Amino acid sequence: MTPPTGLPTGVSRTAVLIAQAREAETARPDRLFSDPLAGPLIEAAGRIPAVSEAGRRAAQHFVLRTRYFDDRLLEAARAGVRQVVLLAAGLDTRAFRLDWPAGTRLFEVDLPELISFKEKVLADRGAQPACTRTAVAADLREDWPAALRAAGFDTAVPTAWLVEGVLMYLTPEDGARVLEGVELLSAPGSRLAVEHVNRAYIDLPQMAPAMGKLAATRAAWLSSVEDPQAWLAPYGWHAEIAHQADLAREYGRPVPAMADPAIVGSARIWLIHAVRRPVHS
Repeated sequence: MTPPTGLPTGVSRTAVLIAQAREAETARPDRLFSDPLAGPLIEAAGRIPAVSEAGRRAAQHFVLRTRYFDDRLLEAARAGVRQVVLLAAGLDTRAFRLDWPAGTRLFEVDLPELISFKEKVLADRGAQPACTRTAVAADLREDWPAALRAAGFDTAVPTAWLVEGVLMYLTPEDGARVLEGVELLSAPGSRLAVEHVNRAYIDLPQMAPAMGKLAATRAAWLSSVEDPQAWLAPYGWHAEIAHQADLAREYGRPVPAMADPAIVGSARIWLIHAVRRPVHS
């Protein structure tokens, strides 16, 4: 299916699949979250039909991932963090669907074409965010920190960062620059939630068809991480890793096949939460 004019192809198109997982979860009586805006965004973007078995397995992961990162962001809010940044926000609707405390300001950073598309859909629906929301058009491979500061980001206050579903699409060098930017902008008390994968996951035989499709749509996975804690430590973060099997038990769901150690062995999709290390003089 050809996406409508205004919705970028490539990595941005994967946001539709994730939104479709949120829409399906919203329809469940035992849903882990509710996203009423997922459907309108999907219809405007162009639904991706005939999701494969691999796509259904991926959707199970997307649901657990969404709830996990929801919980981490709200945890930061309960701790008093009132500034939130979603890098490569895609079709994310957390500004609208989560119960943010008064005074929360949330920034969504993504490519200009995607921001333009999303803003039009939300405006047409009359969607009202539950916090102060600012969309920032910027490419993570360029000087996005400058764009964020120009949009009103406050470097003096703690920030809850979310970097979900994007770093594997960046080269190691571009990914490192993203983390350098986050480090530069993070005041004491900041928190970071991030997703990545290890090389064994990319190399899984059952992932080969998906990797081929991603590459064909200019959305190849270009990087991986073997030790998230060692990876984030030089940027000033103390990281903890959540396993999907543990999340599945916590949320009362089956372990996604794409993250079940009995099936994928040492292959991992890393779900990481980190806090800013104290600065010692």
